Amino acid sequence: MNQQKIDRINELARKSKSVGLTDDEKAEQTALRNEYRQSVVGNLRSELNNTYVMTPDGKKRKIGTK
Repeated sequence: MNQQKIDRINELARKSKSVGLTDDEKAEQTALRNEYRQSVVGNLRSELNNTYVMTPDGKKRKIGTK
């Protein structure tokens, strides 16, 4: 997700608090928020897929989906 989209999310949030949003702007805000959430979840999954845990006996165990 690029900085322009994040700025637009923030702009819509500020406008929502002060003036209110039109139906088109609400739909745009929802779409942008969903895209942002997917981006965060994807980054977290990627980070966890490259994370290891050291067991007490010194072995590395990869964290994966269960």
